[in-house]
Amino acid sequence: MIRWTRFFAACLVTMFVGYGIAAAAPTVIDLTQTGCQFLEPEGVDHQYQTTNAADCKAINQQSGDQRVKASTPLELKPGTYIFRVTNQNVPYELGFYLRGQGLGRLTLPKVSGGGLTTGNTQDYQIDLREGSYVYSCPLNPTPDYPIVVKP
Repeated sequence: MIRWTRFFAACLVTMFVGYGIAAAAPTVIDLTQTGCQFLEPEGVDHQYQTTNAADCKAINQQSGDQRVKASTPLELKPGTYIFRVTNQNVPYELGFYLRGQGLGRLTLPKVSGGGLTTGNTQDYQIDLREGSYVYSCPLNPTPDYPIVVKP
């Protein structure tokens, strides 16, 4: 009886995969960090010279809000995403933190991690639901860049 149950289950899996019911591959979003910023939302590398997080805190306290206001929010549909983040010449370890904004911070999914050393790239996968999000790097203190997820 157990053999037939396993056989039947294997047939169902094969049938569903064969009819294209398998999950879609995640969408990859490439992001590049330089000193104190992500390049893609700002559209320009400000060439900030930084040796530690304190440098970025001072720089972004002066100009971070204006730079985010001038950027365009990333607009996505609900689904699975891989945020592929590259540390482009920042001389210390970076990370990535994507989370819900406002009350969504309590209810929406989030992803974070560190260990992103100079010249390397790391993937962060997340299933985004409808709502407002922000992403940043707390180790290379960047502004909070907005993401809007809607159908």
